[in-house]
Amino acid sequence: MMDIDSDRLDEVLSVVRGRLLSMRAERGNWQGHLSSSALATATAVGALSLTDGDGHAELVEGGLRWLCENVNADGGWGDTPVSESNISTTVLCWAAFGLAGADENNSEVVAGAEAWLSNAAGGLSPGQLTDAIYRRYGDDRTFAVPILTVCALAGRLGDDPWGMIVPLPFELAVFPHRLYKWLNLSVVSYALAALIAIGQVHFHNYKPKNWFKALIRKVARRRTLKKLTEIQPENGGFLEAITLTSFVVISLAAACQKGHIVTTKGIDFVRSTVRPDGSWPIDTDLATWVTTLSVNALSIAPDFGQVLDEEARGGLLRWLTDQQYKELHLYVHADPGGWAWTDKPGGVPDADDTAGAIIALKNLALVDEDVTSAAIKGLEWLMNIQNKDGGIPTFCRGWKDLPFDRSSPDLSAHTLAAMGVWADKVDDPLAEKIRGSAKKAIEFLSRSQHANGSWVPLWFGNEAADYQQNPTYGTARVLSGLAHLEESLLVPYYSMVVDGAKFLVKIQNEDGGWGGAAGIESSIEETALAADALAALLGVKALHGQDGFSVDQVEAAVEGGGQWIIDRFSSSAEIAPSPIGLYFASLWYHEELYPWIFAVSALQRMANLNE
Repeated sequence: MMDIDSDRLDEVLSVVRGRLLSMRAERGNWQGHLSSSALATATAVGALSLTDGDGHAELVEGGLRWLCENVNADGGWGDTPVSESNISTTVLCWAAFGLAGADENNSEVVAGAEAWLSNAAGGLSPGQLTDAIYRRYGDDRTFAVPILTVCALAGRLGDDPWGMIVPLPFELAVFPHRLYKWLNLSVVSYALAALIAIGQVHFHNYKPKNWFKALIRKVARRRTLKKLTEIQPENGGFLEAITLTSFVVISLAAACQKGHIVTTKGIDFVRSTVRPDGSWPIDTDLATWVTTLSVNALSIAPDFGQVLDEEARGGLLRWLTDQQYKELHLYVHADPGGWAWTDKPGGVPDADDTAGAIIALKNLALVDEDVTSAAIKGLEWLMNIQNKDGGIPTFCRGWKDLPFDRSSPDLSAHTLAAMGVWADKVDDPLAEKIRGSAKKAIEFLSRSQHANGSWVPLWFGNEAADYQQNPTYGTARVLSGLAHLEESLLVPYYSMVVDGAKFLVKIQNEDGGWGGAAGIESSIEETALAADALAALLGVKALHGQDGFSVDQVEAAVEGGGQWIIDRFSSSAEIAPSPIGLYFASLWYHEELYPWIFAVSALQRMANLNE
């Protein structure tokens, strides 16, 4: 029994759950609302300005106005309106005013940006700015080169900038996808559109001195443009990302390709994604991701069949199975079987969303032959991308040390949870194959656990924490995933689980909540995730009595977290999401649904313990 007022717990849970249910979209799924992004807004303004500044004047003015209204007090911009200023976003916002020819009308804001950049980069000379951007991203050119390209086109890098910008080998895009690994491309296939477009604008402005390389690139222009046309989604948005699509449009427009179909479709996508306040989000939405998170949180309720009736669950089941990729993905050449973060055409399959969808299929409690078949295909997709180290990467089996193919503890644990909920629904030899894959993933988690008992996630962080990491999120997700496993798999690793639990208990704040790490201000998201994970461990009876696992301490931590959440939702203060999400290139975002989803899951698990 939890030492929490049951009536108050049930009352707040009912309110929070009701609010989450009310946030469904027209088709019964959840769509969510990502934070507006200064970086996406700046690149969209640049794309509109370079293609038809006069024709897009209203959108350009709206975007610049939003940037002026959301500049930080220090003169820079962060990735979200509540994020700290950073060099990538600030330099792109500064460039946007240049591309729009709006420096004079916004002189105070531009001067503030220049002062911030001068301090961050050591000066505003082209050399100082390029060095600062390259230092920010190291050997990964995926984002550094596009940023510098936009700055060059905006006149922010002097009269002769192209020699300072690393030329991207766009000609390599003519080779088959399977050879990219051996070609050692510095920009992986998920940024292929940027590789082609940005490589071409660099070639347009700065021909190689080597005549043979110049000839190869000249010949490759038409073929790579054709490839770019082939991989562009039907709605024009590459990866549903406003920034990536804008980079492509900016580059093609500056390379005398304003009328190219990729440019025009890209602009249509940019225009279609603008918000009423004049801003753009970093991505269209995370509809599949927030839908599976919502379903899986709500399904913890013993009366889930009443929370979501059979008709609603059937609709969600159809919506989810429709999102599963049935054929080879044209853009990234991913095998069939996975799910993307969105139901929009620009999404690509990834491990976190595939695992979440597989779990949701089971939790919707309408399992039949078709549903089982979809889940099996998803599990096989996950096992096929498992890295040699046993961990699960985001998109593809690893061949470079880039975020896309790096094993991640939270993704590995989410995959283990998916395996766990379907363990008794599949037959041999698949069951044995899943078991072998699960063992490798658990061993990876054992090796990747830090000495203090924590795990660090890949796609989530906390700006206030050391190295902007979020061990609270990572550890909570790993423990939640492990709690889904059958006891025989978990027995050899009980000490690992105990150490993770002890870490979460140790870093709990005095107010009962959790931040992203020890001593960081408590947030709804992080508090709910930590309390939820510890509550899930209390349900693993075999852990009780294990060396170092103090049931009393864990219960007290859960109670403290639960009380903090209850008090937070009972106050009159606005429920604002925290920017703990990390997008491509480590860009911060927040999602309005996260506090409600995570709180429902944690409070419901506590209510179950109180039964």
